[in-house]
Amino acid sequence: MKPENQRYIAELIGTFALVFVGAGSVVANYLTGGAVGLLGIALAHGLVLMAMIYSLGNISGAHFNPAVTTAFVFAGKMKPKTGAYYILFQLLGSVIAGFALLAIFPFAPSPVHLGAPALSTDMHVSFAIGTLIEIVLTFFLVFVVFAVAMDKRNSTPLIGMAIGFTLTLGILVGGPFTGGALNPARAFGPAIVSQFFTNQLVYWIGPIIGGLAAASLYTSAFMPRAQKTLPQKKK
Repeated sequence: MKPENQRYIAELIGTFALVFVGAGSVVANYLTGGAVGLLGIALAHGLVLMAMIYSLGNISGAHFNPAVTTAFVFAGKMKPKTGAYYILFQLLGSVIAGFALLAIFPFAPSPVHLGAPALSTDMHVSFAIGTLIEIVLTFFLVFVVFAVAMDKRNSTPLIGMAIGFTLTLGILVGGPFTGGALNPARAFGPAIVSQFFTNQLVYWIGPIIGGLAAASLYTSAFMPRAQKTLPQKKK
C-alpha cells in the first residue's frame, strides 16, 4: 500500500476507535444509570486516544481530529490537499463508528443520541457559551499537540500520554456543559447516524477556532524559525 494511503487508513482507524469508545462510554453510562460516570467517560476518551497515538502515530501523525489537521495546514506543517484527505477519512471513520454503535445498541433510547455531544439544557448553556468552552478546551489540546509532537526540541516518549490526558482533563471540565467533544469528528458520526443535529455547529466552530488559535500562538511565539514550515523539495 502506498504511504499516503496508509496514512489515510490510519486516520480512519484511529478516529473510529476514538468515536466508538468515546461515544460508546456515553451510551454505556446512560444505559447503566450513570455507572461509568464523568471520570470514566473522560478516561475512556483519553486512554483510547493515547493507545491510538502510540499505535498509529508513526504512520499518520495520529491527528484523528479535523481541528488538529486544520491547525497543521494553517501552520504550514501539512499540504492542504493532504489535510483535506485526512479530514475526509476522519469523518468517514466517525460515521462508521456511529453505525457500529447503532448495530450494538439499537435499543438505546433516543435521548442519548448514540453518544453525540449536546449542550446542557439543565445548566442553560447557550450556543455562544458552548462554543467558547469548546474553543478554550480545544486550544489547550492542540497547544499540547504542537508542543510535544511537533516541536523537535521536545523528545519526550510520553507524547501519547500528554495528549491523551489533556483530552481527559478537557472532558472533565467541559463534559457537563457541552459534552466535551474538542473534535468535530467526535460529534459528527453519532450525530449523522442518530440524526441529531442540534447545535452541531458548536462542535465545528469551537474546536477549529481553538485549534487555529493554538497553532498561531505556538508557531509565532515558541516554534524555532527552522521548524515553522514544511521542508522544501530540492529541484
